Amino acid sequence: MIPVTLLTGFLGSGKTTLLQRLLTDPGMARAAVLINEFGEVGLDHHLLDRIDDNVVLMKSGCICCTVRGEVADALMNLHSLRTRGEIDFDRVVIETTGLADPYPVLQTLRAHPVLRSHFENGGVLTTVDAVNAARQVEHRAEAVRQIAAADRIVLTKTDLAQDEEIAALRATLSRVNPSARVFTSTDATDAIVSQLDPGVPPLPEVEETAGHHHHLHHHDLNEDLGVVTFSLTVEESVDWTDFGIWLTLLLHRHGDRIFRFKGILAIAGEERPVAVHGVQHLVHAPVHLEHWPEGPRNSRMVFILEGLDPERIRRSFLAFMRLKRVKAVA
Repeated sequence: MIPVTLLTGFLGSGKTTLLQRLLTDPGMARAAVLINEFGEVGLDHHLLDRIDDNVVLMKSGCICCTVRGEVADALMNLHSLRTRGEIDFDRVVIETTGLADPYPVLQTLRAHPVLRSHFENGGVLTTVDAVNAARQVEHRAEAVRQIAAADRIVLTKTDLAQDEEIAALRATLSRVNPSARVFTSTDATDAIVSQLDPGVPPLPEVEETAGHHHHLHHHDLNEDLGVVTFSLTVEESVDWTDFGIWLTLLLHRHGDRIFRFKGILAIAGEERPVAVHGVQHLVHAPVHLEHWPEGPRNSRMVFILEGLDPERIRRSFLAFMRLKRVKAVA
């Protein structure tokens, strides 16, 4: 399975500049990169050979492919070339447009009958402009979605921003997506490349309230956009079947308004915790962790929501927890 990393970020946030840097790293020598146009990335001096009208091979070894239509078509073309032995690659990076919602591309990887057998989600890398991001998050839903979907965030233009502005922006990013790892564009390229594949996403600390079996915590990010983060801690073990039914129903009804969710679950009958995460309607495969993180062995879930009352999610989850107790009594 070839990991596919999505490189996204709002208009002017420095995606192309970051991509140029990443392509110089030895860790990217066997990468295939899907871009909108070769000229936009300034790859002419790296060009070694043109494989077909849409694909070029660079001196670094990286393959670049122009996306002229659907991402699925471009990935299928790369897969065909790889199958025939004309090219070889061990990862794919897709650079999106500045106004793109990352979710449709992630959904393509999961839903396409051929692609899902050969490609897997390699995470979302989002560039955030340290000078303009505060205003963009305030007024543009696309910017919020790109940040919320990120596994990794790279702050750009930090040399043009004041320290207090950067600190305020980091606080905002932490509220929008508390579990994304944040780099700056001044960090070493190899450090960013080594973190492209997200693995099991870390779960942020969840505020606890003594004496309560269920604790709800949320705060507004933007009143106009109606974006909130919401965390739920459950001290009881969770029935895996019940949880699966609940999550499926929740995402079927409200998936468009759930930017992201992550959780570590204490499953009934299991010693090890299970990590779950997803974006909107897309749920990634659950992962059994080797060890519990420090602290209580509770189930913890974090949601990033748009225009959805967290209390509705809490009530529905507690209803399914009650079903588990009723089944146990029966």
